[in-house]
Amino acid sequence: MSGLKTNHIDLSFPHAWDAEILSMRPLILPPRHFVYPQQVEEVERGALEVMVRPAHAPEFLATCALGFRDPAAPSGIWSAPHPEDLCAVSGGYAYLIRTRVPERFHRIPYRPVLQVLPAIEARLLLFVGHRGILGWGVAGHAWESPKLSDEGVMITGIEGSLLRGSGWNMFTDKETPFLLDLSSGCVV
Repeated sequence: MSGLKTNHIDLSFPHAWDAEILSMRPLILPPRHFVYPQQVEEVERGALEVMVRPAHAPEFLATCALGFRDPAAPSGIWSAPHPEDLCAVSGGYAYLIRTRVPERFHRIPYRPVLQVLPAIEARLLLFVGHRGILGWGVAGHAWESPKLSDEGVMITGIEGSLLRGSGWNMFTDKETPFLLDLSSGCVV
């Protein structure tokens, strides 16, 4: 059926959990059910429902509130640099959940995240927003780039520890290339 958005699954990083994206919330909720973020209105409408089975902890249902219904805003699950972390993205709202302790989670501040990109060699999960990029490493938030664009960051490639991309500059009305150091998030 055209028009239906598919959920993305990327398990590039080694991970200590299994997960399944459910088409709908189970009629009978499992004993452990967590809603992300905890304080949200109308989480059920369009929420991403993920059954998570950590390696050494009981399974749980993660209900992740929907950000946007725009097809440009991704939805799905990604493995993260820390093997116990699961990244769930629901309509551009990104949540990093520690699967052994699901009460511990972080919400990426970009509203929305437009792209999630594993940078395996740099051991980072990259979150691309309209104006910048946030790097998430084994220990959590690693860095946030300076403003790279006035509206829309495009990634063109990763070469070792460098990320190439471009962003639109409103003053020149042109795409401006940039080179980002993945170890620091600084423009080089």
